[in-house]
Parts: sequence; structure tokens; C-alpha cells
Amino acid sequence: MTQPTYDVVAIGNAIVDVLSQADDSFIATEGMAKGSMQLMFSPEEADALYAKMGSGIEASGGSAANTVAGVAALGGKCGFIGQVADDQLGEVFAHDIRSVGIRFDTPARAGAPTTARCLIFVTPDGQRTMNTFLGASQFLPAGALDRDLIADAAILYLEGYLWDPEEPRAAMRAAIEIARKAGRKVAFTLSDVFCISRHGDDFRRLLADGLIDILFANEAELAALAGMTDFEAAVARISPQVATLVVTRGAEGACAIQHGTRAQVSAEPIARVVDTTGAGDLFAAGFLHGQAQGKGLEASLKLGAICAAEIISHVGARPIVDLRELTARVG
Repeated sequence: MTQPTYDVVAIGNAIVDVLSQADDSFIATEGMAKGSMQLMFSPEEADALYAKMGSGIEASGGSAANTVAGVAALGGKCGFIGQVADDQLGEVFAHDIRSVGIRFDTPARAGAPTTARCLIFVTPDGQRTMNTFLGASQFLPAGALDRDLIADAAILYLEGYLWDPEEPRAAMRAAIEIARKAGRKVAFTLSDVFCISRHGDDFRRLLADGLIDILFANEAELAALAGMTDFEAAVARISPQVATLVVTRGAEGACAIQHGTRAQVSAEPIARVVDTTGAGDLFAAGFLHGQAQGKGLEASLKLGAICAAEIISHVGARPIVDLRELTARVG
């Protein structure tokens, strides 16, 4: 097995985020489930909701894209594979992700639908409620995979959100095969409870077949995957099925079990939670960077906690301070 050139290559939804402040009454009036993500199935629906948004911030997003942006900010070498359309938002996404040093070569897709966008409403308590039009991102074909890039990365990172559409699901299965044949690790994030409700059997099969090396979940996702509400019981059920299980627990920090060894860290203290958008994505960035650099389990968790704390202290899912400087104290 050759030494990899890249630390992490991710496959995920290529999305442009639009973030705006909103109060709880707006969330309720629009019939949204606060703190969750729901899909919009037409550009007209997305346009109608966009028209109701206040002033906001536009930035490239997508869960896995946020994660590799975090790894890159920590000094890692990364690539991203995701589908955009040949339109203005597609150009915005491509420019933004390349500007932070991430290799992005997926050809833009001609014609409808448009590049994906996520309309994010941030309530005063910092919770984010997401409304996503997947657009072109759900048409990522296996033929668009850069096989050499995947084989040249220490870790392939896959986004559970992208498991829903058939075409990218087939692409991710092909990518897993490429990575495993090259002797690389495969990491997977469950993304959201709704993903498990739709594809839980698939995810459990991936674990049973030994295709996932690192699994990321929050408490609710772990409970859904395990089919039990007790946290420790859920950990006991899932952790033997994967080499490394990482579970984020919000204000209670995070824990990881790797080959039977358990480590945990507290959440990093911050003055105020401003926006939780990207918290899990940046936690994964810190953890994956630590693992790619050969750091121990606790140090990798600590990196994740620091990155998550930075991202929830401001609006937006990309870091605004030097993460290398912020994490320099982690051995």
C-alpha cells in the first residue's frame, strides 16, 4: 500500500447555504420541525420559501464539504466529489471550495435542475432549521468519480444525506469498493435521523459487511440506528460492529470507542451558542484530521470539540479563525 497524498476525500451534496435569522413563531407557522432538516422537492418551493427569508449570508455548504473545509483549515490535504449544475450557484460553490485549497474536479452538469441550495433559519437559541433543495447534487453518477483521487486518500468520508437518491448511492458504493481495494479507511456520517428511518437497513448492512471503519453519529442518530433509547445500551450494540464509533452529545461533549477502547471529552466552553449549523461537520473534521495525522483517540476527540466550539460561536458553517492556531495545544 502506497503512502496517500490526501488526508481526506469526501463525497457529499454540493450545496450553497443561505442563512437567515428567524424566530420560533416563523418556524412553527411554516410547519418546520425545529432543529432538523427537511427536503424541498421543486425549485418553485425553494423560491417561495427564499422569498420569505430576511437578509442573510450565502456560502458554500453541504455537510461533507463543510467537513473537508475544516480539515483543510487544520492543514490537511483534501479533495471533494459532488455534483453542481452549470449555473451561477455552481460556480459559487466551485470557487469557494477551491479557494480554501480543496481539490474539486467534478464536471458541472448541464441543464435542469439547478445547483442545490439549503435555506437555513437560525433561531435566537442558536438552533438551525434547514430546508434543502437537492437539485443537481442528487444526480452524481458513478462515472464522475475520480478513482485515482479516492485511492490516494487516507480516509474516504461519505455523507449519509447523499444516500437518499439512487444515482449517488450507487456512486458511494463504488467509491467504498475503490477505497477498500486501495487499503484505505472509509468513514461514514449518519447525518440525520430521517436518513436512518429511510435507509437504516442499508446502513446496518454496511456495518455488518465490515465496509465502514469510522462511524459518526449524534445521540438521536445512534438511538435510531440501534433501535433503543438508552445511550449506553445503544453504544454497546453498535460499537462492536465498527472499528471506531464516534458519538457527539451536544453540551455533554463526545465519546469514541475504538477496538474496545473508550475515550471521551467535554464540550469546549464558549460564551454563547450563536448558530449550531455545521457543528457536527466540524467535529468530524477535527476528529478525522487527528486520525489522519496518527493522533490518539482522546486527542482526535479534543480536536473535534475545539472545531465544533469555534463553529457554533458564529453564524455559518465554515471557520472564521485560524484552526491550526486554535488547536496547536492539542498533542
